[in-house]
Amino acid sequence: MDLNIDQLIKLSEAWLPLLLNYAGKLTLASLTLLLGWWLINTLTRKVGRLLTQRDIDMALHGFVSSLASMGLKVLLLISVASMIGVETTSFIAMIGAAGLAVGLALQGSLANFAGGVLIMLFRPFRIGDWIEAQGVSGSVDSIQIFHTVLKTGDNKVVVVPNGSLSNGHITNYSREPKRRVDIALSIGYGSEIKLARQVLLEIAQDPRVLREPEPQVLVTSLGDSAVNLVLRVWVASENFWPVTFAFTEQAKERLSEAGVERPFQQRVVHLQQSA
Repeated sequence: MDLNIDQLIKLSEAWLPLLLNYAGKLTLASLTLLLGWWLINTLTRKVGRLLTQRDIDMALHGFVSSLASMGLKVLLLISVASMIGVETTSFIAMIGAAGLAVGLALQGSLANFAGGVLIMLFRPFRIGDWIEAQGVSGSVDSIQIFHTVLKTGDNKVVVVPNGSLSNGHITNYSREPKRRVDIALSIGYGSEIKLARQVLLEIAQDPRVLREPEPQVLVTSLGDSAVNLVLRVWVASENFWPVTFAFTEQAKERLSEAGVERPFQQRVVHLQQSA
């Protein structure tokens, strides 16, 4: 029995300082983890409120908040591990090796992630904009980290990877507050250009048409059997399609009422009889 007590005393003398040392480190690390986690969540919420006050796009709002929260929490975990006594250099090297392996396996996903970051930073379009890219056009419904969701005019949902989207051509039809409407049409050579211009400019008196720049009727080319004209007016971007459809119909009706000839495609053939 005395031997067992002596052994316990020796063991306690060997392990007690170690336990006390690690207990202190574990306690300090736990407090640091809890306090740091709370501070990160508080800071993330404040950043979110700041972005909301500055009227930042909701897509960028969520992306920045999530990225900041994740990055700070990873740094906190590495700091807590170093406080316990874990070698952070080997730990970081292990994370880097794992990241490299995952990166090689997910090259396409990482390219899409990088594309999402570029879209969030440079903002070539926003939610609600009508864009054309990668052979598809539609309204931007949402901007995710890996892909962007578009809704076409006939209400189809198209998912476009951010990698190809950020590296290709993007046409944004909603960025500018006004757009130019071009109504192309033709009149016969026997019709008066001045009369056609007068009729078309009367159509352009529509209240949706902006007075600056002023409406124009220009001769674009002289075809084989027609004089080609274009009516150019500037409108607010949201009125582009309504004005285009309305003016095309009105141009046909008003020109016909004014007696302006609208030629059909035709070809004149002269036959010459040999002797």
